Amino acid sequence: MWTGNTLEFFSAAFTETMLLNGILVQEVDEGQPCLACEDRCPGFNAHEWRNTCISCKCPRELHDIYNENFVNVRDRLGWRREDDPAYQATKEKTLKEGYTWVPPGLTSQQIEEYMEQLPNHKMPRLGTPGEKYRDIQLIYQLPKQDLSEEYCRMLTNPSEVKEYEIFRELRDSVAMDIGSVKELQSSMTCHGCGGEMESGELAVFASKLSRDVSWHPACFFCQTCEELLVDLTYCQHSQKLYCERHYAELIRPRCPACDELIFSSEYTKAMDQNYHKDHLACHHCDKKLIACRYILKEDHPYCIPCYQELFAHNCEECKKPIGPDYKDLSYKDRHWHEFCFKCVECSKTLVDQPFAPKNEKIYCADCHDNLFAARCDGCQEPFRGGMKKFEYKGRQWHEQCFCCMVCKQPIGNKSFIPRDQEVVCVPCYEDKFAQRCSKCNEVINKGGVAYKNMPWHRECFTCTNCNKELAKEKFTSRDEKPFCADCYADLFAKKCCRCSKAITGFGGTKFISFEDRHWHSECFVCYKCQQNMVGQGFLMNEGDILCPPCGRN
Repeated sequence: MWTGNTLEFFSAAFTETMLLNGILVQEVDEGQPCLACEDRCPGFNAHEWRNTCISCKCPRELHDIYNENFVNVRDRLGWRREDDPAYQATKEKTLKEGYTWVPPGLTSQQIEEYMEQLPNHKMPRLGTPGEKYRDIQLIYQLPKQDLSEEYCRMLTNPSEVKEYEIFRELRDSVAMDIGSVKELQSSMTCHGCGGEMESGELAVFASKLSRDVSWHPACFFCQTCEELLVDLTYCQHSQKLYCERHYAELIRPRCPACDELIFSSEYTKAMDQNYHKDHLACHHCDKKLIACRYILKEDHPYCIPCYQELFAHNCEECKKPIGPDYKDLSYKDRHWHEFCFKCVECSKTLVDQPFAPKNEKIYCADCHDNLFAARCDGCQEPFRGGMKKFEYKGRQWHEQCFCCMVCKQPIGNKSFIPRDQEVVCVPCYEDKFAQRCSKCNEVINKGGVAYKNMPWHRECFTCTNCNKELAKEKFTSRDEKPFCADCYADLFAKKCCRCSKAITGFGGTKFISFEDRHWHSECFVCYKCQQNMVGQGFLMNEGDILCPPCGRN
């Protein structure tokens, strides 16, 4: 609160340079569409005292409100200073440059240089999103109810009007001003970002802070909302920049319901905000909530009946609303009273208990398992939550039921061998069912061979004479014993009378026998002319074969 002496001094200084001017703004809001609700709102219809629409209950600023016609920020503020250079920026000059606002006192080239330093969507060029952005910021940063009592509905007595006038006059004389844009005469550091600005660059100056500090155009923004200060209009507080809205909230509390500053000595504090005495009310029905129970929903207070009507869920079990006095237990967009949340089979409460849904109903873990869970092919009991399940060929077992058919011990993660729809652990299989080698009688685990329906290890199936491994080798047998080709030829094969080599029969070899004498087919030739005699008549001469012509000669 300022003292009377201070007020007198600043008020005198203010009246010498500034005058307040009646009606300050010409905003259009009535009937404007809601940008949040779109077609669901027929158009803005102001609430009697709230800053909301009666139709959709959205805030006024969410509707497509705008300023009517061309707006000079000094007209909006109600400042009239005919000798101010700012008035050189006339409506005609501004529109000729293609903008809805330009910094006063700059050439066309300097205006373009200034604008290029702003974000594209915030550049107030005609017919662009920047034009709408400026319109919105004029309305938001410079709320009309902060600028003139003509728009204040809550100044209900002379003392509040007096306090309002004190606030406004001290704000205008001490804190608020419009920045100026100039070319730097020497290098300076931006007071906002700390970056260097070279001589000749355009910079923004704020005389209410200091003539020795300046900002980049894009750094001249409010410390609270971080938006560009609209038309360079700022308020300073503790050597920091603020828009008028957020500066005012540093000095006076603002009622979130009506969006007006509070100048009454009596007001209500709730939800970390300050309300006019009668404005802490249900957001739906406007019932006063002082000394009443209410529920906060989406940052708005609601009385109990309205909350139940608008937001309470109906219980899946009893179909009654779940009021604020009861716990609302939910699962997948379904809701229950705490006392209604129970198993449909056994009626056991499911609060803080495991449960499972099935066919739009909920069951306790035991009932769900007994009714719906898969069952073990061993003991026929259900698989319950957390149990291990062993599956093989479409069948499934509990861990303790997946046992060897011989020793009945659980197999677990050990290897097993299937046998007749059952499983056998490896030790039992080797002991009871595995084939054993005909030579060493040990279990054949891999790499076995079979000969005459008898199993052998590969390394055990060898030549009876030389012990050479016969797997993948030519061999034959003698007296039920295997011999390699070489040993069989050496030990048992007939000898050719012509070449003296063994006649083994391997590979389909043909031979000729006559009177206990034997020849390879290719060796059965005439002794004199070498003609092959297979299939022809021949003569014998002292053991030699002769063809008939050679025999007659």
